[in-house]
Amino acid sequence: MVLAKILSISTNHARTILKNYQQVLDINLVDVYHSSSIKAITFNSEFYPESLHDLLDPPTVLYAKGDISLLTQPKKIAIIGSRKATNYSSLALEYIIPPLVEQNIVIVSGLAMGADSLAHRATIQYGGKTIAVLGHGFSHLYPPENKALACEIGENHLLLTEYPPYVGVQKWHFPMRNRIISGISNALVVTEASLKSGTLITTEHALEHGKDIFVVPGPILKEQSKGTNSLLREGAIPIWDGYQIIEELKLF
Repeated sequence: MVLAKILSISTNHARTILKNYQQVLDINLVDVYHSSSIKAITFNSEFYPESLHDLLDPPTVLYAKGDISLLTQPKKIAIIGSRKATNYSSLALEYIIPPLVEQNIVIVSGLAMGADSLAHRATIQYGGKTIAVLGHGFSHLYPPENKALACEIGENHLLLTEYPPYVGVQKWHFPMRNRIISGISNALVVTEASLKSGTLITTEHALEHGKDIFVVPGPILKEQSKGTNSLLREGAIPIWDGYQIIEELKLF
């Protein structure tokens, strides 16, 4: 069998692969997505964010649950930070998010524990709209502690991923997810981050595409402030309320 030879596998294994492949071909994915309230947004869709075309590796398809019109909103700010964010992030968001919500700015984050979850919850609390970008398909959920939050966002806001529903959680998916968080946002806000935080990967994506980075200054002795204070040293813009972001970006 040709497939067995190409893949250097047994004939039986190759037959199993072909059988499973044929079963997938027989499935009407449109019906499956519709029954699960999943919308597939293709590269040429009116809902596909224009800014993602600027990426070196833009996703061909985005999978969405919820209000896809949020993708067409012109004002989006990403709020990210440490998975080990402290109460300091919570307090900072009380000053940052309300002014942004007043201006109908959509808050983007990654549904991770810590700062991401705090950003989504605060946005919902203050009556705003939020987009959660996932690093896996909709048939999986990570972290499981955020199941209720994910359901709330999927029903009344927007869950977004480049991975088909069956794709599970892989560590390397999250840096890929970060480029979408940055790509669909006008600017990024970082509340807390250590020097080795994955948050800094997202800021690198943003800087490569000319996005402004806003940072909440932190106590110099706190581990979760070392990354943010380092960003300030490299030229990020210090902020302590949302009005500063609006003024800086002229979003009035």
